[in-house]
Amino acid sequence: MPIEEVAGAVKELIQDGKVNHWGLSEAGVETIRRAHKVQPLTAVQSEYSMWWRRPEEELLPTLEELGIGFVPFSPLGKGFLTGQFDKHSKFESSDFRNVVPRFTPENLDANQVLVDLIKTVASEKDATPAQIALAWLLAQKPWIVPIPGTRKLERLVENLGAVDVKLTPVELRDINSALSKIAIAGDRYPEELEKRTGR
Repeated sequence: MPIEEVAGAVKELIQDGKVNHWGLSEAGVETIRRAHKVQPLTAVQSEYSMWWRRPEEELLPTLEELGIGFVPFSPLGKGFLTGQFDKHSKFESSDFRNVVPRFTPENLDANQVLVDLIKTVASEKDATPAQIALAWLLAQKPWIVPIPGTRKLERLVENLGAVDVKLTPVELRDINSALSKIAIAGDRYPEELEKRTGR
């Protein structure tokens, strides 16, 4: 179904007072622009983290231009950026990470350099790796609101603590410089899933 028809239906719902705001998930910039022309978007949700920075290429500039908020999911890299996993990690059979190329033992091992960087910054800032990963996202743009998932209260409290971690412009520059030198191993999704995103 053309995105213009979807946006038109949402526009009617907004005019009828049945919907206040709307957004898209994993949409590409062309789809976002087409939808936004019919009914302005409030937010776009997509993956973004120190582990997946592709939104910086086209998505973030487009959202900034159009005044659309960004809601990054998997801001902790499906748990990887917290430092909990290494090449010996095993996941339950139903765990989605079993099909994610980045979670193969060899890619987990190759990507530990990223976790080491985060742990170093966390130690310097008296914070946890999760808090650094979230603080980095929060420092990118004021209209970015990451949504880390958790099933544990202590992790929720830890994640909330990220708002108290302030990264200076110099620290952000140094982190981004270090990130630019790290080649991430493994794809974000299996090929058949990646084809469904970002059009």
